[in-house]
Amino acid sequence: MIEKENKLTFLVNSTANKKQIAEAMKVLYEANASIINTARTGKGKKAMIEFSQPEGARDLATRLGLV
Repeated sequence: MIEKENKLTFLVNSTANKKQIAEAMKVLYEANASIINTARTGKGKKAMIEFSQPEGARDLATRLGLV
């Protein structure tokens, strides 16, 4: 998803809404989210975040040590 769709997936608080998730991305990671989709799973709530910058997912994944 990082390369093809410019997206990352995060586990988030089960009470967080999309606005709160977008604000947290801005504050914590200095990244702007363009589209946020959420889903509830057996492990909790997850957010699939698409970034507005062309290489946003790759840059953030690199800073977090995921790639």
